[in-house]
Amino acid sequence: MSLPRAADRAQGATDKRTLRSSLRPHGVTLVLLGVIAWLWFRPLAWVEDADRPLPPFAVETFDGARVDFAALRGRVVLVNVWASWCVYCWKEMPAIERFHNDYRERGFSVLALSTDESADDARRFLRDKGYTFPGGMVNASVAAALGDVSRLPTSFIIDTGGRLRHRIVGQVHYGRLQDLVEPLLVAPGRPAAP
Repeated sequence: MSLPRAADRAQGATDKRTLRSSLRPHGVTLVLLGVIAWLWFRPLAWVEDADRPLPPFAVETFDGARVDFAALRGRVVLVNVWASWCVYCWKEMPAIERFHNDYRERGFSVLALSTDESADDARRFLRDKGYTFPGGMVNASVAAALGDVSRLPTSFIIDTGGRLRHRIVGQVHYGRLQDLVEPLLVAPGRPAAP
């Protein structure tokens, strides 16, 4: 048995360094991984600004109450269109719940309207997750007022005067809600918009 020659040892050391450097992430790889992680936790959403009055609509909530759009005047309302099978809907609901709890005393309301085929599935989802905002099903009057919803989740922000101000196609998060809702809230001591 012969001892490894110096050239063989040097080649082995070079191979190990090459292997180590090939396993080390490159800057581009790290940036791509960061973008993927960011999109997973904060996926893209398209915010369309609007300023148009909404026609009347009404829904029955899962607890049997009738919510008439006219009764919501004076409050900023997030109408969230979702489904119990929609992964991004699952991911945004905790942020909506937190925002609802933090801002409802300041004049903010949520109405979560499901597109599920079964109202029982949607009702069970909200109940099992412990969400406290009212939920119901999308109906013809909602579809006529808000327009076609082709992607889920889609949310609509309605101002205190009953005007559609923003349409958000994609997942909302707490910071986005702050940016879009806070400017519409009535400041203490100021009357609500007509």
